[in-house]
Amino acid sequence: MSVHATRMPSSRPPSGMSRFFAAKPATCIEDLRVLAEKRVPRMFYDYADSGSYTEGTYRANTADFAAVKLRQRVAVDMRNRTLASTMVGQPVSMPVALAPTGLTGMQHADGEILAARAAAAAGVPFTLSTMSICSIEDVAENTDRPFWFQLYVMRDRDFIGRLIDRAKAAGCSALVLTLDLQILGQRHKDIKNGLSTPPKPTVRNLINLATKPRWCMGMLGTKRRTFRNIAGHAQGVTDLSSLSAWTVEQFDPTLTWDDVKWVRDRWGGTLILKGILDPEDIPPALATGAEALIVSNHGGRQLDGAPSSIEALPAIVDAVGGRMEVLFDGGIRSGQDVLKALALGAKGTFIGRAFLYGLGAGGEAGVTEALTIIRKELDVSMAMCGLRDVTQVDGRILARAPYGSPVKAAGAPDSTR
Repeated sequence: MSVHATRMPSSRPPSGMSRFFAAKPATCIEDLRVLAEKRVPRMFYDYADSGSYTEGTYRANTADFAAVKLRQRVAVDMRNRTLASTMVGQPVSMPVALAPTGLTGMQHADGEILAARAAAAAGVPFTLSTMSICSIEDVAENTDRPFWFQLYVMRDRDFIGRLIDRAKAAGCSALVLTLDLQILGQRHKDIKNGLSTPPKPTVRNLINLATKPRWCMGMLGTKRRTFRNIAGHAQGVTDLSSLSAWTVEQFDPTLTWDDVKWVRDRWGGTLILKGILDPEDIPPALATGAEALIVSNHGGRQLDGAPSSIEALPAIVDAVGGRMEVLFDGGIRSGQDVLKALALGAKGTFIGRAFLYGLGAGGEAGVTEALTIIRKELDVSMAMCGLRDVTQVDGRILARAPYGSPVKAAGAPDSTR
């Protein structure tokens, strides 16, 4: 089964939050961010909206899109446009997927379920994180479309093997293997906010929670408030305290390409490698037989000082040379950012913080709003560049190809994609 390319009408009646967005529409992702900041407790908002150390790479992920300039075309027939495409062979209504994000269910109660529903209705993939609040089974039982599952390789290989088997049993249509979290980069805000498992009940945190009644009521109404992919499944993990100790010990610094091959063999389906940022990692990535890779620096949350994802993208596309699908993650806040990533060689893109802002702002309706904003911006910007089919986007729409891009630009006679 695959995600449908067409937008599926929802059978659920409009929620109060849907009516809110109809009355007060968000014009851009930034509007959703501002609203999420007001509604989500500080420790969880900061968890999503932060990077490691100086946050230099985190900021560059968004800022570096400005260097990519588009060519405006005129007197071109702009009717009958389509954003339909494919990602790893699966039909999508636009080349955008929801990225795996940890603690999504702490941005809004049952957040992973709500985001998966919004993605399915929009005809785009949803990717569930290993470190999610809702479990694989929770999402599968409460949605009617296949989703992707993101895997961290832990020291406990028996647990990881069973986790892969659970993803297969739930009908997940792709496995996204994250390679850039063998050790944790330090995020200063999480330390200052006392973000831990369980969260520290400091006076500051309690006061902040008192200002978020909508969030608190949502959390009181759900049983999903821990890492449900792990709790009750990993040996010795029975409560929040044991879960915290297990998680700290389990990220595996010994991960090698041999482990990737073991995961590929255990999974047996579509495999996507996430966290590739350097061309020297392309040969071993190709040797794994994975269908795709994701150019990503983990949202600037790991190696501070690493290149932005958009800066790294052209060299990765060049090194891959069409031998596997190149996807993109990092810093997308608009449909124009999606368009620029496609022009620089990506086959598809992921949005993480952009949909989390929508989730924090308004639950499922907020994620739908985020996707609607991205879709409209991508459609209009593509048309103004003189194209009607998103699968035809390439370096020809660029006025300038930055970052030493091998992609032809500024009137190149043919496509290099």
